[in-house]
Amino acid sequence: MHQILSLNVGLPQEIRDGKRVVRTGIFKEPVLGRRLLSATQLEGDGQADLENHGGASKAAYAYSFDHYATWQRELDRPLPFGQFGENFTVRGLTEERVHIGDVFRVGEARVEVTQPRVPCFKLGLRMGDPGFVGVFLKSLRTGFYLRVLEEGHVAAGDRFERERQGPGAVSVAEAMRLLFFAKEDLAGARRVLAVPALSPEWRGEFEKRVG
Repeated sequence: MHQILSLNVGLPQEIRDGKRVVRTGIFKEPVLGRRLLSATQLEGDGQADLENHGGASKAAYAYSFDHYATWQRELDRPLPFGQFGENFTVRGLTEERVHIGDVFRVGEARVEVTQPRVPCFKLGLRMGDPGFVGVFLKSLRTGFYLRVLEEGHVAAGDRFERERQGPGAVSVAEAMRLLFFAKEDLAGARRVLAVPALSPEWRGEFEKRVG
């Protein structure tokens, strides 16, 4: 059963990165009870960089618990829920099984998949390893962002039920591969562009590629 195993939130905080101080909202912690998922964010959550995080196309971030065991083995350490900065730690929804444009019912809300997550240096800060960003990207185990079609309350334990599959069945993993690792595949880029739910940021990147 696809469901939320943990609901995670965190407000922006300042942390030291060498000689500089960085403001980031990547440090998420599990919370109990129901929280409102609005059109722009999950109640109690916050983003420090509103240009690259949050907003209508990235109101919430989901990451599959299926990857936790792999990362724990590769990193040789335990990882708590919310380790990757996700709002929803979900069961069973890996990047190969989820498509851009998929619509899910979760709790009282309805959401739509808009794009994969692109890691930035702040994930390296969260993991205590700047090199992890590249490893995460190449793994294609990146999770995905959600647009909120219907606001509503959500909680750990809620089912994550797919109502319909995105047109063209372009998986999150395939979209990630096409943007970063198959730049010569223009036919693939056009397949992604044909999905109306694709976020404006990613649409712009692929449009520049196909001309």
